[in-house]
Amino acid sequence: MPRTSKTPPRPAQRRTWQQLRASDLRAAARLATQATVGVVQIVEGVHQSVRATVGLPGGARAGSTSGITGLVYRSIEGSTRWVDRGLQAALLRLEPWLERSLADPTAGVDAEREALLSALNGVLGDRLAADASPLALPMQLRQGGQPLDLATPPGGGKLLLLVHGLCMNDLQWQQSGHDHGAYLAQAHGYTPLYLRYNSGLPIAENGRLLAQQLQALLATWPTALTDFAAIGHSMGGLVLRAAVQAATEAGMDWPAQLRRLVFVGSPHQGAPLERAGHGVDLLLGSTPYSRPFARLGLLRSAGITDLRHGQVRAEGNAPLPLPEGIACYTIAATLATRRSCLAERLLGDGLVPLASALGRHREPARRLAFAPARQHIAYQVGHLQLLSDPGVAHKLAQWLA
Repeated sequence: MPRTSKTPPRPAQRRTWQQLRASDLRAAARLATQATVGVVQIVEGVHQSVRATVGLPGGARAGSTSGITGLVYRSIEGSTRWVDRGLQAALLRLEPWLERSLADPTAGVDAEREALLSALNGVLGDRLAADASPLALPMQLRQGGQPLDLATPPGGGKLLLLVHGLCMNDLQWQQSGHDHGAYLAQAHGYTPLYLRYNSGLPIAENGRLLAQQLQALLATWPTALTDFAAIGHSMGGLVLRAAVQAATEAGMDWPAQLRRLVFVGSPHQGAPLERAGHGVDLLLGSTPYSRPFARLGLLRSAGITDLRHGQVRAEGNAPLPLPEGIACYTIAATLATRRSCLAERLLGDGLVPLASALGRHREPARRLAFAPARQHIAYQVGHLQLLSDPGVAHKLAQWLA
């Protein structure tokens, strides 16, 4: 039937090209060619595993073939890399024109694009950074989704820093209409700043970069600080611990101004999902036929592998106690009810076990000494629900009052 005048028009859909950046095309081309080379190497690895069973020698590189067969694979890889270089050069020259063509002056922050880039950086961020990819996210302190100028910070007597978790970004503190930062700003007068970072980098590296950013920020903060607190969700809590450690070792002065650290669902003692991924690596590497596919497991970023044991030190998985002189609090969650059996409660929030979020460990040297009054367990709450749960918000307001 034809639409009548009373029928409301359908909302206009934002066109796909308006969500693109010119540099995205160059980065996508690089990822595509790298994936092609990776698949070729996997196929060659399987081929060589079969050849080895009949005594045929391999090539100079582990898992490669020799002779004419190896020459064919080298030719495919070389051609793919040649195409990559050509695409990169062509797109780089076209980039200024494409940027003008794709620009949308009326568009604000694209939350969908930010979420996609953050997820990509969580999985491949270390490789993107090593390749100087335009898709690699730089670390930024932000307000309202916009980078903060460290030379002219907003000021205020009470500063609150919020650090997101793996594969997330600063905009995702807003969940189900609630934002812990905005809530605490209204309740207690904090100036909330949000960190966005490449969560695929090693946790210790992100901690070092954050330490430097905070040193620069507080050097230009225009008003005297009466309170400085920080909240880290999931991996963000580990990044905060790494930042305090890096700043202390470098002799920076901002840790002396930090009064309170709150960890929300942080895997201090590791996350079982990453351990499961490591187990898949070992399983795939157990036979010559499946061993080439172990390359797929290596796609996990350094940030993800650091979560295996909650590693926050660059030099290895050495214990790191809670920082001295800073009041530390932790919030853990479990999907179970308060009255369920102990085993169900210990499973945690779906991603982080209860004991890990509470800093408990069978080895005394690795236990984190949270005072009982500075621990809180949220029942029937999942990992992401920690960002919107009213009980968690109330506990944050109580601790930061």
